Amino acid sequence: MAEQKGPIVIPETEIDEVKRTTELAIVWRNFRKNRGAIIGLIIVLLLVLVGVFSDLIAPYDPLAQSRDFLQPPSLSHPFGTDTLGRDMLSRVIYGARISLGVGLGAVTIALFVGVMIGVAGGFFGKSADALVVMVIDIFMSFPGLLLAMVIAALLGPSLPNVMLAVGLGEFTMFARLVRSTVYVEKEKDFVLAGKSIGAGNLLIIGRHILPNIVPPLIVLTTLSIGTAILLAASLGFLGLGAQPPTPEWGNMVNVGREYLRIAPWLVWFPGAAIMLTVLGANMMGDGLRDALDPRLRR
Repeated sequence: MAEQKGPIVIPETEIDEVKRTTELAIVWRNFRKNRGAIIGLIIVLLLVLVGVFSDLIAPYDPLAQSRDFLQPPSLSHPFGTDTLGRDMLSRVIYGARISLGVGLGAVTIALFVGVMIGVAGGFFGKSADALVVMVIDIFMSFPGLLLAMVIAALLGPSLPNVMLAVGLGEFTMFARLVRSTVYVEKEKDFVLAGKSIGAGNLLIIGRHILPNIVPPLIVLTTLSIGTAILLAASLGFLGLGAQPPTPEWGNMVNVGREYLRIAPWLVWFPGAAIMLTVLGANMMGDGLRDALDPRLRR
């Protein structure tokens, strides 16, 4: 049998698959070397599990009232009870589901709106870009919390309105990132080649530009989760978020502040839950940013 002569040709699909696998391996290797990032990931995963399985973990019904008013932490109630005799541990556990859901929903809204506006300004340019810049400048002229307060006050206090208010208050970061990244990507050779063969704008954006801006979007999304949860808790503290008796951390802190001297555990535990969630999300986001940064790879 005659031996095959000439170089071995490897299909481009297999080469791309190997590259993707190698990139993921490098990112995970750099991420797991960061102890802070691993701690943040563990915190976030634990909070997600607590929120998902809160029905099984909570020892009591978070809305069930009893005669044990303002009882300090004990074996039967590790986090104590509130002014209506409700178990604080159960309410904090159920609050994880609500706070994480509101934070993820708000970031999803901010991501969707920011990507749409940023792509429109960065890709089409000229008049579209001027309009996008004007919209971003208008929204950025207001502090995020103040803008979220105004939107929540206009729409009314409820969880969906809190998601929308926080999302509209945070979309400018995504819009600015996407706009600047699209400006760079649209001048590259593969985009110009696509235009030269008659590819449509939607095809170029969806197949060539958006996949290349995914890594920075992942980092910004991760870092924004903590900010969104903090803003949602702030709205709940101000009475513009979830209304009683819904076990939401910000609202629980608001109720407990009136009894801070005689029952400080009403503020300690929901406040610690907010702090732990934001800390874990930020630590994980910082580690992911460093792992995806090519300048920091070895």
